[in-house]
Amino acid sequence: AQMLREVASKTNDIAGDGTTTATVLAQAIVREGHKAVAAGMNPMDLKRGIDKAVAAVVEELKKNTKKITTPAETAQVGTISANGESEIGQMISEAMQKVGSEGVITVEEAKHFQTELDVVEGMQFDRGYISPYFVTNTEKMTADLENPYILIHEKKLSSLQPMLPLLEAVVQSGRPLLIIAEDVDGEALATLVVNKLRGGLKIAAVKAPGFGDRRKAMLEDIAILTGGQVISEDLGIKLETVTLPMLGTAKKVRIDKENTTIVDGAGKSDDIKGRCKQIRAQIEETTSDYDREKLQERLAKL
Repeated sequence: AQMLREVASKTNDIAGDGTTTATVLAQAIVREGHKAVAAGMNPMDLKRGIDKAVAAVVEELKKNTKKITTPAETAQVGTISANGESEIGQMISEAMQKVGSEGVITVEEAKHFQTELDVVEGMQFDRGYISPYFVTNTEKMTADLENPYILIHEKKLSSLQPMLPLLEAVVQSGRPLLIIAEDVDGEALATLVVNKLRGGLKIAAVKAPGFGDRRKAMLEDIAILTGGQVISEDLGIKLETVTLPMLGTAKKVRIDKENTTIVDGAGKSDDIKGRCKQIRAQIEETTSDYDREKLQERLAKL
């Protein structure tokens, strides 16, 4: 029973479907295998025979596969996977059309009884504003920044003293500033909030997404998407030396309590394509299902 559970679980992780078929096949292989071994067959010869049979069957299945090309076919597959719920199948088809083959589709429990499809443009990560005082739209409780500079800082910001020259340059430019850092607290946060409330600085701050090495990689993704640099002492860049051209930019940034969305970053197309190619290579190489899922999410965001 434990082995059949593992078969079904692994099939679901790799293919996302087909658990019933995998369970039936596994049960048949075990039953017939036991018979063969009981009749005197060498188990290693049996294993080699199974491997050859698998290769032959897979090759034949590939010849008979039909590539899905229309929304109706996608809806049909989605309906079957949703246990016959045609409404869900249709919604899956619409989502696939809108985000493409490398987009990310997530399913979340609604706070009401309607099933909705929400398409998010740009790069979104699950970190909201550090303080509600950064909100610009009190009705929707969002911080909306038009054509902002984006400071991408790897460490925590507890004091603004090292970046005062940069803040002065941002104020003179008349453009908003988004700070993405490990955290912003203490004197730094208090000073930013006071300046925002006084109207001297259009600013918002969010915590960097992810943890550890994944955080570093995601900050680099954001930097490439927005045409900026990750400010990190490991790379020999100190906050005191940062100038406006080292900051990222985007057409728009929207921040709510839980998420930050960067729309139309100013990164170079070739740099973004190169980063995508690098992530695809990592997806091919990794043996961890969790790492593969996180890499695919990063790829979709880019």
